[in-house]
Amino acid sequence: MPSYTVTVATGSQWFAGTDDYVYLSLEGTAGCSERHLLDKPFYNDFERGAVDSYDVTVEEDLGEIQLIKIEKRKYWYQDDWYLKYVTVKTPLGDYLEFPCYRWITDEKEIVLRDGRAKLPRDDKTQILKQHRRKELENRQKMYRWKEWHPGFPLSIDAHSHSELPRDIQFDNEKGIDFVLNYSKAMENLYINRFMHMFQSSWSDFADFEKIFVRISNTISEYVMQHWKEDFMFGYQFLNGCNPVLIRRCTEIPKKLPVTMDMVECSLERNLTLEEEVKQGNIFIVDYELLDGVDANKTDPCTIQYLAAPICLLYKNLENKIVPIAIQLGQKPGPENPIFLPSDATYDWLLAKIWVRSSDFHIHQTVTHLLRTHLVSEVFSIAMFRQLPAVHPLFKLLVPHMRFTIAINTKAREQLICECGLFDKANATGGGGHVQMVQKAMKDLTYSSLCFPDEIKAKGMDSKEDIPYYYYRDDGIKVWEAIKSFAEDVIHIYYETDEVVCEDVELQAFVKDIYMYGMRGVKAAGFPKMIKTREKLAEYLTVIIFTTSAQHAAVNFGQYDWCSWIPNAPPTMRCPPPTQKGTVTIEQIVESLPDRGRSCWHLGAVWALSQFQDNELFLGMYPDEHFVEKPVKEAMAKFRKNLDEIVSTITERNKSKKLPYYYLSPDRIPNSVAV
Repeated sequence: MPSYTVTVATGSQWFAGTDDYVYLSLEGTAGCSERHLLDKPFYNDFERGAVDSYDVTVEEDLGEIQLIKIEKRKYWYQDDWYLKYVTVKTPLGDYLEFPCYRWITDEKEIVLRDGRAKLPRDDKTQILKQHRRKELENRQKMYRWKEWHPGFPLSIDAHSHSELPRDIQFDNEKGIDFVLNYSKAMENLYINRFMHMFQSSWSDFADFEKIFVRISNTISEYVMQHWKEDFMFGYQFLNGCNPVLIRRCTEIPKKLPVTMDMVECSLERNLTLEEEVKQGNIFIVDYELLDGVDANKTDPCTIQYLAAPICLLYKNLENKIVPIAIQLGQKPGPENPIFLPSDATYDWLLAKIWVRSSDFHIHQTVTHLLRTHLVSEVFSIAMFRQLPAVHPLFKLLVPHMRFTIAINTKAREQLICECGLFDKANATGGGGHVQMVQKAMKDLTYSSLCFPDEIKAKGMDSKEDIPYYYYRDDGIKVWEAIKSFAEDVIHIYYETDEVVCEDVELQAFVKDIYMYGMRGVKAAGFPKMIKTREKLAEYLTVIIFTTSAQHAAVNFGQYDWCSWIPNAPPTMRCPPPTQKGTVTIEQIVESLPDRGRSCWHLGAVWALSQFQDNELFLGMYPDEHFVEKPVKEAMAKFRKNLDEIVSTITERNKSKKLPYYYLSPDRIPNSVAV
C-alpha cells in the first residue's frame, strides 16, 4: 500500500502546541485518504517549535496531492495551535510543501494547498477553484470594512484587539498595551516622580533636563545643545522625524507679505528676494491644515492653544536651510506680525517654538497616523478580503501587513479614542486630531504615496541644489530596491500585460482599496484597475514602501527629535504672540507644556520609538510562503541590494555629527507594527 511521510512544523509563538486530537487527510486527483490521527492528548507532539513526522498509509494511490486537511478536536479545554507548515513526501519520493502560518483555534477543519503560487487562471480543477472561492468568502466575513469617523479611510470592523481574527492578533497583547507601555516608560525613565506636580510649570529651559538626562542619546543630546540655532531648526525639515513638508517656494504667497526690507539681512547672494525665489533658494512650510482646528479642551484647568504658521526658509551659501521669516497665523495683519531673525532673541525663539509645535501635530496625526498607519490598514484589509493564500501577491504582501490591523485597533481602543492617552498631552487631543485627518484626506493622493513623484512635486529632487536631504537620498535607494524586487516577482507570474488584466483577484484587490479604503474619491487618483505589469510594479512598491520604509522614516526618530520638549512641544499653554518686543523667557516657559504633560509626552515618544520584540526587518522573510526557486532567487537579490544600501549609509554616517539612519534597511521593519 502507498505510504506518505507527513512532517508538521509547529510555531514557537506563545500558546503554540496542542493537547487536542489532531487528524490529517490527503486529497488527490485520484481520491481522498481516510482521516489519520496524528496526535492525541499526552502524546506531547506539537510542542512549541517542534517538527514531527508521521507515516500515512493509504489503500490506493491518491494521484497528485491537491489539498491536505488538518482537523483539531478539543480534548479538555480549547488550546490554540500555531501551524507553520506541512510537508508531504509522496511514494515516488517527491516533496510537497504546504505553507500555513496560521492559528488553529476552534474545532474546525483547515484546508491547505501546496506552496506553489497560482493565479486564478492557473486553477483547472473544480476542487481547487472551489477551495479558492470558499477561502475568500470566509475571509470577507471575517475582515469587514467599517467607518471609524466620517471622512476617514475605512478600517477594520472590530471594537477591540480581542475581536480581531486570531491570525492577525499580536502574540502577546500586553506588548501593545499603550497604557502599560507609557506608564512603564515613565517608570523606567524616572519621570513619574514629577506627576504629582501635574499642572505646575517648569522653572526654565534647564529645568527640562531633570526629565531628560536619563534618556538622552547622541542625537537627542545634540538637539538639546543646539535646538535654539537656526541651522538646527532648518535641518529638521530635511532629516528630522517629519521631513515631508518642506517644498521649494516658486512664489511668495500673498498671505505672507514678506518684503525685501524684512529679509535683506538674511540673504547672502546680493540678490533680491524675487531673484532668490527664481534661483530656487527659497523654501516654504505652510501649516494651513491646522487653521480652524479646535484645541484640546478636555482639561478645564488648562487652556491649550494651536497655531497655523507659515515659515519661509533660505538656502545659504553653505547649502544649509535656515528660517528667514515666520508668520504664526494664516491671515496677515497688525496682530499677526512676521517674525524675523533680526528681531529680539526671545521673539524669534518663541516664533520658532510655535512652528516646531505645529510641526509635531502635523507629524503625529497626518504624516504618521494617516499616511502610514491608516493607509497601511487599508492595504491590509483589502489583501485579506480579495487575495487567497495561494495568490503570488498575497505571498508577497503578507509579511508587510504583519500586526498592522492589530496595532491600529489597539490605538483606536486606547490611544486616539475619546478620552484616550492622546488627550493627556496633545493640544490636538479631544477631537482636533479627528478634524485634522478629515481635512488632510484631500491631499492623500496616489501620487503623493509614490515617493519619487512626491519629492519631485515639491521641487526637492535635485541633489546638487539640496545636497543634505538624506531622507530623499536614502528613500530613493530603498524605493528602487523594492521596485526591482516587485518587478522580478511580477515577471515570474505575469508573462504579459494581458495576464495582469485578466487577474480578477488582483483587480478586486485594487478596487477594494479604491472603493472602500479610499472612499471612491476619484480626485485622489487611486487606480480602479491595473492594466500593465509596469503599473502593477509601481502599485506594489507604493504598498511595500508605505508599510515599511515610510513608516520607519517618520516613526523611529520620535525619541531622537521630540524628547527635548522645547524642540517639539505637544501643547502650548499661552496664545501666540500678537506683537513684537514683549516676549520674555518667563512667557516662553509658561507657554511650554507643564510637568505632567511633559512626562506623558516623553513616555509616548519613548514607547513609540521602540522596535517590536523579534522585529522582522526589510528583506527578512522567515515564513516561507513562496516555495519556488525563482522567487527565492529574487529575494536573495533583494537582500543583496538592501545590504549595499546599508553599507553606503553606514559609511556616510561615520563622518556625521547627526547621522541619518531611519531609512537604513537594517532599521526598517517589514510592517507597521508599533
